[in-house]
Amino acid sequence: MWAIKKLKTDWNEAVEQKLNWLNELDNFLLKAYESSALYKEKMNKYHDQKIWKHKVVVGDLVLMFNSRLCLFSGKLKSKWTGPFLITKVFPHKVVELENKEGARFMVNGKRIKIYLGHAESAHEVVEAYYLDEA
Repeated sequence: MWAIKKLKTDWNEAVEQKLNWLNELDNFLLKAYESSALYKEKMNKYHDQKIWKHKVVVGDLVLMFNSRLCLFSGKLKSKWTGPFLITKVFPHKVVELENKEGARFMVNGKRIKIYLGHAESAHEVVEAYYLDEA
């Protein structure tokens, strides 16, 4: 108040100037929030493009992640077992697998990955499966 009196300015002008500054600050904060939301949206879109979505079909050979092996230490111990043959694909990423002995079990699709082993061994497993079925 004493600064306004010393500078001989009008009280109403000072109040309006202060309100204008506050409005500008609010607009600046709103624009910053909108730009950060746009940035996050663009980054999510970019990240989602890089995610590899694999589709499995009946007859594929896959490896299964064995979470029980995580309890034991060992750098070189593989946590993937298999290969297993996919016999059925259910909704919501549930698949039915079959091992070499013919036992079938269902697992979550997030726990499997495509088997990239030797082509000959993959064909042998698939052929043995279909020969045993016939």
